[in-house]
Amino acid sequence: MPLPDRFLDELLARTDIVDLVSESVRLTKKGNSYWGCCPFHSEKTPSFHVVPDRQMYKCFGCGKGGGAINYVMELENLPFKDAVAVLAQRAGMPVPEFGSSPGARERREKILAINTQAARAFHRWLHGPEGAEGLRYLQRRGLSRRTLTNFGLGFAPNGWDGLITELSAQGYDKRDLLDAGLAVSNKDGRIYDRFRNRVMFPIIDVRGNVIGFGGRVMDDSTPKYLNSPDTPVYNKSRNVFALNIAKTSRAGRVILTEGYMDTISLHQAGFDSAVASLGTALTEEHGQLLARYFREAVIAYDGDGAGIKAAQRAIPILEKAGLKVKVLQMQGAKDPDEFIKAYGREAFARLLDQSENQVDYRLAQIQKKYDLSDDGQRVAFLQEAAQLVAALHSAVEREIYGGHAAQTAGVTPDAMKLEVDRALKSRLRKAKKQQERKDLTPVSQNQPEARELRYKNYPSARAEEGIIRLLLRDPSLVSRMKGLSQEEFSSELLKKVFGLIIDREEKGLSVNVAVLASELTESEMNHITQILEEPQQISNSEQSIEDYIFVIRREAARDKVKDDEAALREVQKKLLQKKAYMEEKI
Repeated sequence: MPLPDRFLDELLARTDIVDLVSESVRLTKKGNSYWGCCPFHSEKTPSFHVVPDRQMYKCFGCGKGGGAINYVMELENLPFKDAVAVLAQRAGMPVPEFGSSPGARERREKILAINTQAARAFHRWLHGPEGAEGLRYLQRRGLSRRTLTNFGLGFAPNGWDGLITELSAQGYDKRDLLDAGLAVSNKDGRIYDRFRNRVMFPIIDVRGNVIGFGGRVMDDSTPKYLNSPDTPVYNKSRNVFALNIAKTSRAGRVILTEGYMDTISLHQAGFDSAVASLGTALTEEHGQLLARYFREAVIAYDGDGAGIKAAQRAIPILEKAGLKVKVLQMQGAKDPDEFIKAYGREAFARLLDQSENQVDYRLAQIQKKYDLSDDGQRVAFLQEAAQLVAALHSAVEREIYGGHAAQTAGVTPDAMKLEVDRALKSRLRKAKKQQERKDLTPVSQNQPEARELRYKNYPSARAEEGIIRLLLRDPSLVSRMKGLSQEEFSSELLKKVFGLIIDREEKGLSVNVAVLASELTESEMNHITQILEEPQQISNSEQSIEDYIFVIRREAARDKVKDDEAALREVQKKLLQKKAYMEEKI
């Protein structure tokens, strides 16, 4: 059973798109709308547009768009009904029953409940007799009781079914724990606890839900860390450890570490914006997530070869997300935890303030590859450095960092500028050629991005877009449609949207892009929001409607003639074939 239309109307009436988006994106008002960096792809220049009077958003970079429900679906990676449930909870509205069998939303809720109970059990065991060894380990690492509580740290006993037994008493079976990633099954079908004899770190999302766990051994055995697998509530590429705490920091910069212990130690020392990726290399999704809450990132990875390699990989990801990036270089310690223990909080604070600009850091890493006393290698260094400097957006940055590279290699700034200019011209030529190829196909640029939505009759479809645009901006124009029917539309998508608008208007329901979420796919919604962003004069709407209907009917007539001509040619072809056959028989 679908959700009642009246419920969706009330839910969307209670949900302001600007307030909703502002919870995860920094928005700046410009005129009657708002702009910010898109949460769905990496960018430095804001191309994400929120229009309050239409209750919609549109990104001109990645093309995503829609209303409040679509925003939650995309941001949280949720199906339609789960996104509605999130918005309903936010608005304080009970969700009506819309189906008797348990679905994705019920499954998610059950896993979250299991994780919460597991976290409580682990935390209780840490302070009980079974967790004595784990508690001693954490205390040796310098963690206070308050820190243990703030992060909900725990301990998984050294047994095969401690958690299974604990949660079975609460009504959960082994299959539930398998679903939550808290149990595993061997080849013989035996099910047992995933985490055993490990210090436990609960992973909490920005909404405060326990979505997974990381478990660390207390000796040198392997694997050192064991993490929850991906589940319906947890994806390690889209979540960051301690962001639920760091997001409220006033520091203005996020400190990115390699592991749980570094992050927790930094928080205990007062650096409350520290986070860590979850057992995986930094991803673009991580960068986009961090950019919602911070403008600057300081990479505080280990100083070994693996840490340097990880930092170099992270820099472009964070920059692409729109973050200003710096790199912390520690002397006399391999990681932040060790540095703070050796030199203290104030020394680390000074180190943060002196963290190196990422361009100088990358130039230094390039320099390490070459012997600058050798002329040939010096030339190679300058050429590689020029490629890095040429990629900088600002002419001032190119001059400054080009000068740094020139000084390092012992050449004049003018010589380095020539090399940078050569690399820059090469980049611009490539970009120009790509743009020229796009400009040669203007019609294809206005086609829907999704191949399955491409228009068969382009002039008619553009006129149909105009009708949809007018109706979504002013639904009262439905009465001015002069008998236009769905069947006259050439585009299946626009035909469907036209029908939905007419139906909702006749029923006295709200008509806007947000209410289409239950009926349209993601690609369909993206295209409809693209249509709505195009300019449209409302003041002369009746004349516009006449013009659009004229084009639609003209193109339909042309298509009919083409169909008739094609049919005539087919008949003629068959007659000729029959004539040839008869002549052959004679």
